[in-house]
Amino acid sequence: MTSEQKYEQLQATIAAMESVLVAFSGGVDSTFLLRVAVDVLGADRVLALTATSPTYPHYEFEESRKLAAAMGVRQLVVESNELKVADFTRNDRRRCYHCKSILFSLCRAQAAELGFSQVLDGSNLDDLDDFRPGSDAVKEQQILSPLQQAGLTKEDIRTLSRRLGLPTADKQAFACLSSRFPYGTELTPERLLQVERCEAFLRDQGFVNYRVRYHHDVARIEVSPSEVPRLLDPDLRDAVVAACKEAGFSYVALDLQGYRTGSMNEVLTGTA
Repeated sequence: MTSEQKYEQLQATIAAMESVLVAFSGGVDSTFLLRVAVDVLGADRVLALTATSPTYPHYEFEESRKLAAAMGVRQLVVESNELKVADFTRNDRRRCYHCKSILFSLCRAQAAELGFSQVLDGSNLDDLDDFRPGSDAVKEQQILSPLQQAGLTKEDIRTLSRRLGLPTADKQAFACLSSRFPYGTELTPERLLQVERCEAFLRDQGFVNYRVRYHHDVARIEVSPSEVPRLLDPDLRDAVVAACKEAGFSYVALDLQGYRTGSMNEVLTGTA
């Protein structure tokens, strides 16, 4: 099917729903899903729920508020703070499952209390290709993933987002800050803040695709291969090193393989 045909299928699926609560991070997928839901059902039958915690960068939260306001949809902000849950902070291979379980429990409770008939998340078809234990939480709590159901890939969603004039069309893929840590490295507010400060600096310097991976004393920076030469400019390189050291890292390394999503999963030999 073409992206347009998938889009029409998505619209038809959502049109059959009475009302929806959308788990909304402000990323490419959830922003597109929220916009389609508002277009099809009307803003009064849609609620955007955004969960805040130390794993969610502050600038991402602020962007989510602007996006929801621009669409005229009500945004409900709740605190998830999964750092209070030991199963999450020990950061094993099931970390994403524990995080999503908390998020979708909050979504389910708010949907029931406020009278929204369905809870939607922004998983797309490409998400089936990576190790994503959070998908188990989607199934357990009967969360609907209409983008995935319609067969929409990330590229489809970017193409359609451009057509709809969404500012997130070319935004880098969003993942919570906990994804910057090797499995088995304990997650703490202090460590998360270290990573957030470094990534905020890269963002302020105009980098488009980037990650700062935490390896105790070492900050491992990933940027797109096309952006590597710019990062190696002596003045900018020195500024990046200074910012990372000020955030608490002793050493700063550049990953020559470049930015890629899910790089912390590359060490996995199985999905258990």
